[in-house]
Amino acid sequence: MESHILYPEEAHTASIIWLHGLGADGYDFAPVAEELGLLKHGVKFIFPHAPVRPITFNMGFEMRGWYDIITLDRDNFIHDVEGIEASSRFVHQLVEEELRLGIPASNIILVGFSQGGAIALYAGLTDAHSLGGIVALSTYLPAPDVLHEKRTLFKPPILMQHGTEDIVILPAYAELSYELLREMGYAPELDFYPIGHTIDRALLDRIQAWIFGILRIQLV
Repeated sequence: MESHILYPEEAHTASIIWLHGLGADGYDFAPVAEELGLLKHGVKFIFPHAPVRPITFNMGFEMRGWYDIITLDRDNFIHDVEGIEASSRFVHQLVEEELRLGIPASNIILVGFSQGGAIALYAGLTDAHSLGGIVALSTYLPAPDVLHEKRTLFKPPILMQHGTEDIVILPAYAELSYELLREMGYAPELDFYPIGHTIDRALLDRIQAWIFGILRIQLV
């Protein structure tokens, strides 16, 4: 898997690995890097491209996806554990590459939207290092039973954001995921916005302030 990378304007001191949603690619959220104003603060952005695979939920059509989606029916949800773990291992490799460059784990943040947010959660909570934080946008906690067994002892900060009008991944999924994370001993933050399955300026402002706080950058 390849990645689209945006390098910081100043000395590289932190890294954000941002995972796109189903059917998109690494370029999808690249403009956000400019909007967040982090490139001028030594932050490198890594936008991986998910592999192309058939997606059962979309009648088997091939598209970029971090794992297969069989159904989004809450009562009959089936998790593609094999695909989730494979993509999570890839994220772990990206983290290792940043560590080899001298970036401390506390300055590495995972961000993901929709399916990418699910991988950000799973990968972040099973990573062998104490990461700076996880931002999960319009998503849910994947394979919670498996994650419960494979999670590490680290408790990274978690910011979850979801649209109240989201009809792709219902707000109830975010609420359930929030409760599951709390039961596992994490302290996630969950914000709702009056939007659909997307992001808006208010949501980005919250992400910006949160990441600035994690990286101890003065917001001006």
